[in-house]
Amino acid sequence: MTAHLTLLAALVFLLLSFDKRSLFQYLKKKILIINLEPRRLDSAPMATVCCNWNETALLVIDMQNDFVLPEMGSPMLVVGAKAVVPAVAKVVSLARERGIFVIWVVREHDPSGKDVELFRRHHYSNGKGPTMKGAKGAELVDGLKIRDGDYKLVKTRFSAFFNTHLDAVLKGSGIKRLVIVGVQTPNCIRQTVFDAVALDYEHITVIVDATAAATPEIHSSNIRDMKNVGVATPTLQEWTCSGA
Repeated sequence: MTAHLTLLAALVFLLLSFDKRSLFQYLKKKILIINLEPRRLDSAPMATVCCNWNETALLVIDMQNDFVLPEMGSPMLVVGAKAVVPAVAKVVSLARERGIFVIWVVREHDPSGKDVELFRRHHYSNGKGPTMKGAKGAELVDGLKIRDGDYKLVKTRFSAFFNTHLDAVLKGSGIKRLVIVGVQTPNCIRQTVFDAVALDYEHITVIVDATAAATPEIHSSNIRDMKNVGVATPTLQEWTCSGA
């Protein structure tokens, strides 16, 4: 017992004789080293993400002349669409490099307008109307082109999943992850995204500067809503660098 007390007294004496500033710096350094070391493992999950390109599909939505080009005089024009064409083209190019399945989602309507939403049918008369099958307005805007290995899906409503075989195509191709670009954010982008969420796709990404709406405010508010249900919303630069 006496020996233990003597040893304890010696330790106390040594601690008291230490320069307090030096002791504090020494302990601080040790604590920081302990706290920092586990963070070296944080990057490990990203390697897994980068290996999932064969389980990823890119949906390019409604990048057609009637939605994009003001000179078409279409009532379907999305004011912010033309500005994002270069970004969409870059996404498509990178997707092909990564081996991502590229799907072009387009509207093509009967000239009679009978397959169009009721609230839009007044735009169709005398065999004319927006995004009619075979018309220039339904063509992809210059700079975007369907290539061998891509897939074209025609829809007649906002969601690319509504009354189409998109889900079957994706599931049959082993797709679990979606990247979405195009127009417009509050309509076709949003409804496609929410249907994808309901269908339990594992990871959904909307690239914020490769999608557009009539105004920046409409765009940002809809992006916020999608983000709130777990959708990733990176910029093109962030998506390019992260591999997500």
